[in-house]
Amino acid sequence: MKSFIIEDDFWSVFPNAKIGVVICHGIDNSIEDKEQYNEMLLKAEQEALNYLQDSEFSNNDVIKIWREAFQKFKTKKGARSSIEALLKRVYNGNHIGTINPLVDIYNSISLRYALPCGGEDIDKFAGNIRLTKAVGNEEFVTLGTDKSEPPYESEIIYKDNEGAICRCWNWRESVRTMLTENTKNAFLCIELTDEKRTEEFENALKDLAKTVQDNLGGTCKLSILDINKKEAAIE
Repeated sequence: MKSFIIEDDFWSVFPNAKIGVVICHGIDNSIEDKEQYNEMLLKAEQEALNYLQDSEFSNNDVIKIWREAFQKFKTKKGARSSIEALLKRVYNGNHIGTINPLVDIYNSISLRYALPCGGEDIDKFAGNIRLTKAVGNEEFVTLGTDKSEPPYESEIIYKDNEGAICRCWNWRESVRTMLTENTKNAFLCIELTDEKRTEEFENALKDLAKTVQDNLGGTCKLSILDINKKEAAIE
């Protein structure tokens, strides 16, 4: 039985955070109707503009809250939250292209709710997955490179027994566990640091699970982890 565990050293930095998890089993991620997902992303990009009312990009609340979060732990220079990276592209008028159905779905949910969403292939995990502070020697190879770039000591990361899965909380993911068209079982998550947006966060999580199940079949189970519930089964 594999579990997702959020360790106490994470809670020492972010005691009020919430991590929403959708565990998907028996899905079909090989669907090739790219136009369907392209339209989903285009619609989400339009909705995302509602969160960018200030003409100065960095002044928008959804950007500021994550920049403040990233100041609370050591990060690679220039690292930004995944939601900032997506919203920056929309802000600059650049379309988010399709990758595969699962990634397209979580990117569209991320844009619609202006919250970081991510996903990994459960079958590629080595043991439990943990959200924690890095030791600093974890193996990590990201897309577009072939060399390991371990996280900094005390950097917030997702990791398993073989190394880091995602660096700087939600900045870059590992090639080893990334979602592909062959993925059958997936770990999806949505992250919240702004307590004022709890209702939106919960709605995003339900929307994510429903959209996956409606489009890719299988089963989806939701969990919300916080400082009082630090662990959830993922198998």
